[in-house]
Amino acid sequence: MRTLPKAHLHLHFTGSMRVETVRDLARDHGLRLPESLREGYPPQLSAADERGWFRFQRLYDAARHCVRGEADMRRIVREAALDDGAEGSRWLEIQVDPTSYAAAVGGITPAMEIVLDEARSINATADETGSARVGVLMAASRIRHPLEARTLARLAARLAGHGVEGVHGFGLSNDERRGATPDFAPAFRIAERAGLALVPHSGELLGPEAIAQTLTALHPHRLGHGVRSTEDPRLLAEIVESGVALEVCPGSNVSLGVYREAPAVPLRPLFEAGATIALGADDPLLFDSRLLDQYETARSVHGLDDAQLAELARGSFRASRAPREVVETAVRDIDAWLATPAWGHPLRRSDGVTADPAAFDAHEA
Repeated sequence: MRTLPKAHLHLHFTGSMRVETVRDLARDHGLRLPESLREGYPPQLSAADERGWFRFQRLYDAARHCVRGEADMRRIVREAALDDGAEGSRWLEIQVDPTSYAAAVGGITPAMEIVLDEARSINATADETGSARVGVLMAASRIRHPLEARTLARLAARLAGHGVEGVHGFGLSNDERRGATPDFAPAFRIAERAGLALVPHSGELLGPEAIAQTLTALHPHRLGHGVRSTEDPRLLAEIVESGVALEVCPGSNVSLGVYREAPAVPLRPLFEAGATIALGADDPLLFDSRLLDQYETARSVHGLDDAQLAELARGSFRASRAPREVVETAVRDIDAWLATPAWGHPLRRSDGVTADPAAFDAHEA
């Protein structure tokens, strides 16, 4: 799983932090962390109701409060890229709400310029360091006024770029139960005119009706989560036909109480319906579950074989804003991964035939 090339399209800036980094920053800045980010780690979470979401948000805010300047922000981006690269991720799209860090660095524009500049530095040395290349997404928050979302969309449009430069997409995050989705449509039209990927969250805490509203109002290219589309077969068929990709985060779904147990996450039904899926870790700081864990779960819990896992990886690149050469190289390497049996494991083909690993002993030697 580690050697399978992947693209990671659902990772939040604050939530990407290593817990050790949060503790370092808290110590450096003289801050006290909640017990569940210290001795009680990882935290026990649920967002099935408003009270549970409040507890989740409180921990998130405590971690965000530790980020006090440019050096802290650069460290977070670089460590996220290195951690992803170590797990076989070739391309990472990290999502940033710059209002969270504006006070520490002098405004939303400096906050975004810091992240973009660090991403450029990482991308210039990725071959030497082994890190994932980084694309940057901006996101507005559902719990803030829609006029703020328009301001952020204008900034995203101004900073939009191509290849590995500039902002790649515009999202909408935070509690799905807050705010009216159509109110954010003007912000998404600004981003759409700038050619940005439209990547709102929808379909984790709320069900098919909320997803349908998001599709109509925001015209997304991808949905952050979207797993509850399986509750309405007609809606799921519409998503598949339209080519809207789903950023599925199984660890998040279970940690937040959307599904009680890992087998209940509808990864296989989504895959079998033909959906384009990009597995994501969402907020590994709070869920203690990274991208590689999502692929391991897809194999061990949901029973996806090598060919199906390879197709998930291909889907993650097809749904990304990675440069063409990154996508083409990754797809070739995914095909090579699928054709090469792992030591001591059977080669499982898409036609269901399983070969005896002993047949490959000479090749492996």
